[in-house]
Formats: sequence, structure tokens, C-alpha cells
Amino acid sequence: MNIEVVEKADHLRLLKIWEGSVRATHDFLAEEDLQELKPLILEQYFDAVDLRCAKNSKGEILGFCGVHGGNIEMLFISPDARGKGLGTLLATYAIKSQGASKVDVNEQNEQALGFYQNIGFSVTGRSPIGGQGKSYPLLHMAL
Repeated sequence: MNIEVVEKADHLRLLKIWEGSVRATHDFLAEEDLQELKPLILEQYFDAVDLRCAKNSKGEILGFCGVHGGNIEMLFISPDARGKGLGTLLATYAIKSQGASKVDVNEQNEQALGFYQNIGFSVTGRSPIGGQGKSYPLLHMAL
């Protein structure tokens, strides 16, 4: 598996991975919220972070991670590649090579909470409202 800088041409593939991953892990998210987020992800959020992707030996992107200001802002793995260590690989890269030491996790996303706790993050705080002003509480975590 190779970690590479994401090219703008890869953004549509990343959006597909994002949507598949969100559908697999964010069952608390309303469909209208997911549809509202898609253009924001593609048109704003990808450009606001230092994006890296994990590619297999065929050059296919299987997951990606975006870091900004020491925060892991996004970490998503293709549903068919989950459970194979890609999340840990990307998060470890973000910590060691991109200076990441914090992450916000949706409180309802117990899989993500457990994942980040397993790699050394601890909950440091909570916000009752998520980044979009919606009632999806966030847990703030740090190494």
C-alpha cells in the first residue's frame, strides 16, 4: 500500500469513497444531510485540507485522510477495504508526517470513537452541535 498526495483529478473517486464509508458508518446521519454535504465535500472541504490517499499495487485509491491545523479532518476508507489496516496506516501517517494530534468524532459513530481510542486518542471535550450546526454532537479527541 502506498500513501500519496491526492490530485484534484482524484476528487470524484474520493467523494465515492466518502459516501460509501459514511453510509457504512454514519447510520445516524439523515439522507438529506448526506446529500447536503456532498457538494461541500467536493467543492470546499477537499481543498481545505492536506489530502493523502492509500493506493493499492494497481494504483486504486482505497482510502484517504485530510489534515488541517493538526486536526484529522477526514479519514474515510472504501467499504470493501475496511478492517484491513488502512485506517490505521493513514492515521499513523497523518500523525507522523502531517503533524496531526487531534480529531473530532461524531458521538454517535461508535466505530470511529473506538478506532481512535485504539490508536491512542483520548476524549478531551464535547460539543453538542456538529460542524454544520446540526444536532450531531462531536467528541474532541487528542493524543
